[in-house]
Amino acid sequence: MEDGDVSRQIQQMVRFIRQEAEEKANEISVSAEEEFNIEKLQLVEAERKKIRQEYERKSKQVEIRKKIEYSMQLNASRIKVLQAQDDMVNSMKESATKELLRVSDDAIAYKKLLIALIVQSMLRLKEPAVLLRCRETDRKFIEATLKDAKREYSEKLKVQAPRVTLDTRVYLPPPTGVDSHELFCSGGVVLASQDGKIVCENTLNARLDVVFRQKLPEIRKSLLG
Repeated sequence: MEDGDVSRQIQQMVRFIRQEAEEKANEISVSAEEEFNIEKLQLVEAERKKIRQEYERKSKQVEIRKKIEYSMQLNASRIKVLQAQDDMVNSMKESATKELLRVSDDAIAYKKLLIALIVQSMLRLKEPAVLLRCRETDRKFIEATLKDAKREYSEKLKVQAPRVTLDTRVYLPPPTGVDSHELFCSGGVVLASQDGKIVCENTLNARLDVVFRQKLPEIRKSLLG
């Protein structure tokens, strides 16, 4: 084989090797680029997922915060409404208490009321002997009405009336104004058994408290609908 043929064959082999090398390099380059693109897409998708999760987390936090704020505002509104209701009811009760202070101004009507309160108290106690306590300013009314009260009791039960002792050492609080911080009593009586174990508080203020407790739902409804 001549030198020229050998040289051509060598060149052909070189070209073949170079071509294979270039093709292989191209394959590697394409494969690397594909892997890079896949990895890049995966990274991008992972970041998107993290962003979505973070957005959802913050959205939930915002929603929870809104619900908490709404609940707090609702509770605050309810408290204001309840406070307004209490203020109106207390104002109404205060007005009624002021009116009670004037009940004893009508001597005839007040005497009849005292008789009814004493009889009612004796009927509740049903004791053979009782202790009666009143305001010092009402002492003369009690002394004047006690006989009538005992007679009415006897007529109702067809029995002898109990022995009633008027407490002249300890009196109920005086009819001080409702704006005073001291204890006061608008009128009425307190009866107790001789040993003090059974007590019937039949003052006007106590009866007003009972009425307000019993009628409070109706009062609220009539005032506020």
